[in-house]
Amino acid sequence: MAIGVVVGLPGALVLSRVLQSLLFEVAAIELTAYAGAAATLTLAALAATIIPTRRLLHLSPVAALRGE
Repeated sequence: MAIGVVVGLPGALVLSRVLQSLLFEVAAIELTAYAGAAATLTLAALAATIIPTRRLLHLSPVAALRGE
């Protein structure tokens, strides 16, 4: 997850400069938009990992190994 932020944020900053040259009245760096997008994607990634983990916590290890 951290690798995506490290790679994606500089890429977004570079592409925002290109977008600014194509559109009128668009700021190059919208910090609230970047923060909102990063927070939303982080919450989605956490939900995608927490839900299956909580389900597996209620499963017996013996039953999990028996199913394989």
